[in-house]
Amino acid sequence: MKRSETAFLIVSGFWAFIGIVCPLLVQFCMGKSANKGVVQLMFVMTAVCCYLFWFCAFLFQLNPLIGPKLESNLIRVMQYEWDGIDPTHIHHGEA
Repeated sequence: MKRSETAFLIVSGFWAFIGIVCPLLVQFCMGKSANKGVVQLMFVMTAVCCYLFWFCAFLFQLNPLIGPKLESNLIRVMQYEWDGIDPTHIHHGEA
């Protein structure tokens, strides 16, 4: 399983717990309290809103629409530092 799939499942499970299990626990723990419905609604709305926000951020990072704009000199320095490719020995015919 990929890291993105693992993160998706863990966070989805967490917010499902908050949005489904917590309101059920409130049903049994608060008895006949006048605020029971408000607390249940609070858990459900919190879970839905936070999950939707996280899901959008997750998808935007998974497939970005635009990337960073880098100058060619900076790209050559990054190739040299990260991959050990010497930019002075690169021929135009090689990739």
